[in-house]
Parts: sequence; structure tokens; C-alpha cells
Amino acid sequence: MPDRKRLCFRSDYFGDRAAWLAFAGLLEDIFGIDVTVLDRLGGPDPTSVPFAWFDGAGRCIANITAFSLPLVVDGTFVRAAGLQSGAVRPEHRGRGLYRDVMEAALRHCDAEGFEAVALLTDTPDLYRRYGFRALAQHRFTGSAPAGGRAGPLRRLDIGSEADMTLLGRLLDGRRPVSDRFAPLRQKEMFLFNAALTPDIRLDLMEEANAVIAWQIGEDGGFELLDIVGAHIPRLADILASLRIAPPRVTVRFAPDHLGWAGTAVPDADDMVLMLRAAESLLPKQPFALPPTAGF
Repeated sequence: MPDRKRLCFRSDYFGDRAAWLAFAGLLEDIFGIDVTVLDRLGGPDPTSVPFAWFDGAGRCIANITAFSLPLVVDGTFVRAAGLQSGAVRPEHRGRGLYRDVMEAALRHCDAEGFEAVALLTDTPDLYRRYGFRALAQHRFTGSAPAGGRAGPLRRLDIGSEADMTLLGRLLDGRRPVSDRFAPLRQKEMFLFNAALTPDIRLDLMEEANAVIAWQIGEDGGFELLDIVGAHIPRLADILASLRIAPPRVTVRFAPDHLGWAGTAVPDADDMVLMLRAAESLLPKQPFALPPTAGF
């Protein structure tokens, strides 16, 4: 057993400001991501339970965080957890510290009765030993539908407190964007991802009371990232309301609620979605986790 005498193992520590900032420092150093952005967006997901090693100077040197991630998979509710913010400082690797925090997080998930545990990683081989399986994700492409009904539209501002309050309310009462595979809730990560994606556009379809998250794709076409609302508008109505007529569209989630069926194309993203679950809980049809739900 590697020496742990000068280290302190902690869990559920986000309420400690100094420990939160030490955790933020770990992610900034390893990934270049500033999670303190969450401080102005309402804080981290309240279901988060981090597991970490700290050194004698109070630095967070290894961490993984579990959080509640309820899913709909093939039309069925799945009580799932997610794992995120997995990192260990380079000088402390090879000592079993990351294995410690992973095993603690999985014991927590099992004790809480989660049916499935999901994570995103660019090193999938690291997690197969814990029972995770890689899932193939897809993008959906095709010709833009015509004949939609245009309605009033308003651009939301991620820097506006009023707009973020409205968006938060819609996120709390949203319908899953797909019945094949989608989160039932993930407000904090949507806001965080939106804040860190400068080219994302958030447009409120006022009559439908739904927010359309979209961007211009690398090929200059329309790319639909997510929809937030109690009802999912048809893709034709979305395009008509946006007053655009692209020759082709790309949808980054299964389009089963859009009144449109694109062609499923394997996603070449470096990040792999993995699931630790019974075979019966794995999605059977092509799907994708919306980019705004990435964790």
C-alpha cells in the first residue's frame, strides 16, 4: 500500500470554500477549465458528492465526483449517476490514488441504488476494469425540412440574470429531448457548457416556450445542440422561426421528437461515453448525449 500518511482523504467537501477552490485549481491545472464559473450560475450540482485526496498544503491532488444523472433510455426511466472531474496531478500518478477515489465513488453509487453509472472520457481503457462499456454515439444529418410555421423569437443572453432565471426554470421543467437516450435533468451542466461555449446561440421560441441551443457547424451549416422546454417543437418550425433555410442540418441528439428523421452518422468525437449498467439498460437505437449535457 503506497504511503498515505501525509495525505487526507475527503468526500462531500464542496461546502468548504477552501477545498472547493483547491478542487477548481486541480481542474484548471489538468484540463484548463475554470469551474468557478459555476459560482455565478448558482453553484455546482447540489447532488454532487466528490471524493478526493488532499496533500498537507491543502492542494487537491486526485478527485472524482459522483452526481445524480436521471436518464430516459428507450422510453424507460433509469435512475443513473454520472462521474465527472476525474483527475490526478502528474507527480502523484502511479500511486493508486485515482483507484482509491474511483472505488469510493462506485461504492457510493452502489450504496445509493443507482441502476447505471455514466462517464465521458478520452481514455476508455482505464475504465473497463470497473465494468464500464463504451457506447457508440451518432450525429443525425439530412436535408432541412420545409413548410414550418414561424413564430416570435428572442435571443437569450448568458450574462443576463433575468434570462438565466428563465432558462433555469425551463431546465427544471424540461421534457427529455429524446426518448432514446437523454438526461431528465442536468441544469447546472447546461448552464456551465453554455457559458463556456462562446459560439452557442440560445433562442427562445416564445409561443412554444422552448429554448433552442444551436450553432453554425464547421461546414457552415445549421447544428442543433439541444432543446429546453416542456414541449419539443418540430424542426421545420424551429428553422422557420429562426428564418434560416440551410441546405442540410445536423442534430446532435436522436431526433425522435422533431418530426424529421436524419441519417445516423457515427460521431468521431474524442470523448467516449461509457456506461456501467446491465445489458438490458443499454440503448438499442442510435443516439447521442447532447453537447450541452456533456460532463
